[in-house]
Amino acid sequence: MYKRILEIENMLDEGNFLLGARQTGKSTLLQERFPDSICYDLFKSDLRKRFKKNPKLLREILEGKPYGTLVIIDEVTKVPELLDEVHWLMVNKGIRFVLCASSARKLKKSSSNTLGGRAVPIPFYPLVSAEIPDFDIYRAVQNGMIPRHYLIDNAWKRIGAYVDLYMKEEIREEALVKDFDAFERFLEVAAISDGEILNYENIATDCGVSAKTVASYFQILYDTLIGYEVPAYRKVIQRKLVQAPRFYYFDVGVANYLMGRSSLKRGTDEFGHAFEHLVIQEIIAYLGYSGSKEKLTYWRTYTGLEVDAVLGDAKVAVEIKSVEEIKTKHRKGLKAFGEEHPECRQIIVSLDKLTRHSNGIDLMYVTDFFNALWKGEII
Repeated sequence: MYKRILEIENMLDEGNFLLGARQTGKSTLLQERFPDSICYDLFKSDLRKRFKKNPKLLREILEGKPYGTLVIIDEVTKVPELLDEVHWLMVNKGIRFVLCASSARKLKKSSSNTLGGRAVPIPFYPLVSAEIPDFDIYRAVQNGMIPRHYLIDNAWKRIGAYVDLYMKEEIREEALVKDFDAFERFLEVAAISDGEILNYENIATDCGVSAKTVASYFQILYDTLIGYEVPAYRKVIQRKLVQAPRFYYFDVGVANYLMGRSSLKRGTDEFGHAFEHLVIQEIIAYLGYSGSKEKLTYWRTYTGLEVDAVLGDAKVAVEIKSVEEIKTKHRKGLKAFGEEHPECRQIIVSLDKLTRHSNGIDLMYVTDFFNALWKGEII
């Protein structure tokens, strides 16, 4: 059992949306932290049908409860009609709610939306290194960080079931696409684009749909919390910069499965891509949990110079290399970025175990970087 880093018990307002992909551990967290709360699990079909048929049941059950009573509704977007009742109970009876959701799309479409601004969204992610005492970087790169996947030696079948039963089911359930076969092809092509600069035209050609449709497909991934867009750093100093965003699936294990990377070997390009994804995944989670206002971007020039992660307004630049020995060639992108942003802290994250400072750059073994990140020593 891992202690999740999110201290949600210290973040509660009159209402909160806990937003994260399925099986990241939202329900387990809430059961652990709020054992005395009233819970409704809308995964249970009988309960879901009753509330869908008569949403007013929620008000009838709860309006006599004491002021400040905490109620958890798991997968509230399965019955979005309940949000009107939730809103009424919050305003008129002082009932507090934590509303779990694995899709922000229905919340956006709901007339209640975020309950008149009364419910504060809280992001939730797969496991992070700081939650695992015996963290294994190689297991994480291969399996990803969804709890049920990270825990076992070979998670391939579990990840496959997750993709088929949860990711694809989520899309089917919300009836978000008309041509599901095309969308399935898109999921695999998007995996090939994982960590790469997005080119909607090229992806559209591979999928046999229009570029406009591809853009809408990516928006579905963002709204259902199974993908992230990392924008380009746009402040031009000397060099002309690429402006298109990059895409990452929310978990590297999912990306591995969709790309057929079943047995990653150190030193290969495939391992390098997965390693980079994992580090970016960890940075995204840190920024989300810490409430940092600093944004994550990447920097790339038209001549091919590149930095994988820029934090804030060039406060920190991070290059990610899955090598066991840092060489001069690995510093090229950071050196160019540093010429334009001399006050920026420069870091190379790698598998080189000798963490040190060299020629103005912090060379950090990946787990040392993760430890420093979660201690607030990076940004």
